[in-house]
Amino acid sequence: MKNIKKWKILKEADVSPSKWFPVFQHTVELPNGTVIDDYFISRMIHAVMVLPITKGNKIVFTKQYKHGLGEITLELPAGFQQEGKTPEESALAELEEEVGIKAEASDLIRIGEVSNVPTKIMHIVHCYLVRNAEFNPKQNLEVTEDIEIVAVSPQETLKMIKEGKIWVADTVACVMKASLLYPEIFAGFDRESKK
Repeated sequence: MKNIKKWKILKEADVSPSKWFPVFQHTVELPNGTVIDDYFISRMIHAVMVLPITKGNKIVFTKQYKHGLGEITLELPAGFQQEGKTPEESALAELEEEVGIKAEASDLIRIGEVSNVPTKIMHIVHCYLVRNAEFNPKQNLEVTEDIEIVAVSPQETLKMIKEGKIWVADTVACVMKASLLYPEIFAGFDRESKK
């Protein structure tokens, strides 16, 4: 079995263009002794994501434009972990702000963490599940958000992932992890179907 070792950081310089996009230039030494002086990484604020399931057994998604992709995407309610708040507190706040669902900390079921682009970005998404979710009268959106709420059955959700209609990595990972941990929620989906 191979003994894989971590890289050694020899030097770090903050070259961030803004507080919203932190970028660091590292000089690193690889385990074989090679030194690379221009390895850039980003340390993004950790994020939270919630898979809300309504009393009617529908998963609630947000449909919105994402400028990084230049595309309109279908994702689970999510956002950055808020300063001074735990991941759980941030998850509850994002859930209420984006889709108008109010929940309590005792309603959160931890699904786990996922990481996107670990080669260049230090960013962890904390995933949670909420059952029996109920909507409040309105959302409380940020200025950059224009969100349509879309509710889909768990079985249709898996079909949409399979067909590439839901394709944002952390949403896919969160849903698929939930389907493995709580298969009863997704019962009835034919994983082998070619249709």
